[in-house]
Amino acid sequence: MPFRFENSYARLPATFFENVVPTPVKNPELIRVNRELAIELGIDPLQLESNSGAEILSGNQVVEDSTPIAMAYSGHQFGGFSPQLGDGRAILLGEAVRDDGVRFDIQLKGSGQTPFSRRGDGRSALGPVLREYILCEAMAALGVPTTRALAAVATGQPVYREGPVPGGVFTRVASSHVRIGTFQWFAAREDDANVKILADYVIDRHYPDVKEADNPYLALLDGVIERQAKLIAHWMQLGFIHGVMNTDNMSVSGETIDYGPCAFMDEYHPGKTFSSIDHQGRYAYANQSPIGQWNLTRFAETLLPLLDNDQDTAIKKAESSLDRYPDIHRAEMRRRFYAKIGIAEDNNDDDNASDWELVDTLLTTMAENHADFTLVFRHLPDALERDNAEPVSKWFDQPDAFTKWFDNWRLRIPVPEREAAVKLMRTTNPIYIPRNHRVEQAIAAGYEGDFEPFHRLVNLLRAPFTEQPEHAEYEHPPKPDEIVHATFCGT
Repeated sequence: MPFRFENSYARLPATFFENVVPTPVKNPELIRVNRELAIELGIDPLQLESNSGAEILSGNQVVEDSTPIAMAYSGHQFGGFSPQLGDGRAILLGEAVRDDGVRFDIQLKGSGQTPFSRRGDGRSALGPVLREYILCEAMAALGVPTTRALAAVATGQPVYREGPVPGGVFTRVASSHVRIGTFQWFAAREDDANVKILADYVIDRHYPDVKEADNPYLALLDGVIERQAKLIAHWMQLGFIHGVMNTDNMSVSGETIDYGPCAFMDEYHPGKTFSSIDHQGRYAYANQSPIGQWNLTRFAETLLPLLDNDQDTAIKKAESSLDRYPDIHRAEMRRRFYAKIGIAEDNNDDDNASDWELVDTLLTTMAENHADFTLVFRHLPDALERDNAEPVSKWFDQPDAFTKWFDNWRLRIPVPEREAAVKLMRTTNPIYIPRNHRVEQAIAAGYEGDFEPFHRLVNLLRAPFTEQPEHAEYEHPPKPDEIVHATFCGT
C-alpha cells in the first residue's frame, strides 16, 4: 500500500467526528498525481499512479491502517452562525508521518455522503477538483502557507447540479484540518472539557513551543493570531481574494484552506469580489484584513474558559491578544508591499509615512485607471532598470498618472540601490498567476475530457517568478470576452 497511516485525530473522543467509509465510484481514472509532494511525504508516487493507487484515491479501497472519518465543526458563514456543519463531502483517511515526525492529513473531497452532508450527495463535480488543484499548488509555489494537492481523479460517473456534469475526487494534504469552526462546535455546546482536549491536541501538533508558557492557551491564541494576520497579508500581496472567509474555512495551523470561489484579481480595486454568493461584499479584497480579526475574535471566545477561571479576566486577556492583530497585520502588509516596490525591510523605517504613501498612492492610481495588479508590479523592475515609466504606464488608462508616481518613486531609490531593488521586486512579484480565465479554460476542457490545458497550467505555475517565453501568453490579462466576473463554491 502507498500509505502508512497514523490516526491521532481518530483517537480523540467520539464527539469529534463520525466514522464513515468513502462511497465507491464506477470507473476511477487518475488525472494527475503530485509526484514531488508524494516524495516529500515519503509516499511512492509510482504506487499512487498504479491501479491500486487509483482505487485508494477515488475512495474505492480503504487501506488497512486507515480510520476514515468525517470531522465535526460549526462556523459563522457570512456572519451568521451555523451550529452544525462538518465534513459533508470530505473524508479524512488518516495522517501520513514524514521522516522528521511531522504529520499531514490525507483527505478525500467528493468521496460520498457523510452524516454531515445535510441532504447533499457528498460528491464533487470535476470542475472544483481541477480548480483546487491548480490554486493550491500555485499558492504553494508562490510561498503562501496552504493545503496541497496530492491527486485528482475522475470518477467516471456524473453528479447533478444544474444538470449532469462529470464527477471527481480531490486528495488534499493539510497540516491538519482543525478549523476555528472545530472549536466552535464544542463551545456552542458548552462542552468546555472537549474544547480543552482540542486545544491540547492543536498545541501538541502545531504549537509545541507554547507548552512552556505561563498560560499555554493564551499563547496558543497569540500564535494563531500571528499566523493568520501574516497569512492574510501574504494573500493581499498577491492580489488574492479568498472569497469565503467563514470561520469554518480558517485553519488554526495558519494554512490557506478551501479554495471555493477564490480568485486572483486582474484589474486592481480594493472592493473587488468574485464569489457569486458574496452579495454584500463581506469578503472583498480589502475587507479580508478586518474579517481576519473578526474570525479570530470568534476563536478567542471559544477559549475563554481556558484563559482564566474568572470570565472578566479571561475576556481582558483575550482582548489584549486580539488588540495585537492590527499591528502584526499592518507590519506584515508594509513589509510585503514595500518589497513589491523594491524597498527592503532593512532600508525602511516603519514610522516613515512617506514610504507607505508611495504604496497607497500607487494602489489608488491603479484602481482609478483599471490597471492590472500583477502586470504593474511585475514590470516595475523593468521601468526602474530603464529609468523609464513606459513599461508600466501603458497598463494605465491615463499613462501620465503613473508617470507622476514613477518620478517620485525613482527618487526614493538611489542609483546605487537599484540593482538590489530590481532583484527584490523580481523575487517578490510573480510573472504568472492562475488567472481566472485560464483556470476556467482548463476546467472547460477537462469537462470535455481534455486535461492538457490543466496540466500545462499546473506545470507553468510551478515556477511563477521565472520567465517562460514559450508560455508568454499566460502573462496576459483576459480579453474583454474572457473576463471572469464571478466564481462559484465547490458545492
